[in-house]
Amino acid sequence: QLKLVESGGGSVEAGGALRLTCVVSGNIVSAVYMGWFRHTPGKAREGVAIISTEDITSYYGDSVKGRFTISQDSAKNTIYLEMNSLKPNDTAMYYCAARSNRGYLRDPLTARLYNWWGQGTQVTVSS
Repeated sequence: QLKLVESGGGSVEAGGALRLTCVVSGNIVSAVYMGWFRHTPGKAREGVAIISTEDITSYYGDSVKGRFTISQDSAKNTIYLEMNSLKPNDTAMYYCAARSNRGYLRDPLTARLYNWWGQGTQVTVSS
């Protein structure tokens, strides 16, 4: 069992920055991949950034590469998403997710591969 709690969302102007935080509790050692997805109404859930907790490899969606950075603090059981140069189309509900099954993932940014989810935090970017 894992519990994921996000925070840090809010409203910013285009070009601004936010940092999202996800605190993980429960059987933390079982979380093999962790990261962030986002969702806007009418669209599929989009993979934003994922980190492998075993080898610390990170993966980013094409739309956020160079602007967002995922990191983890194992001592605090927390992962972060630093979001810079925010754009209006970054507006979405952002969800923290974790996968507890090991094995190779061809595309770690695929939402259906994750079995633990937080409740989400809203990010709104105005132009």
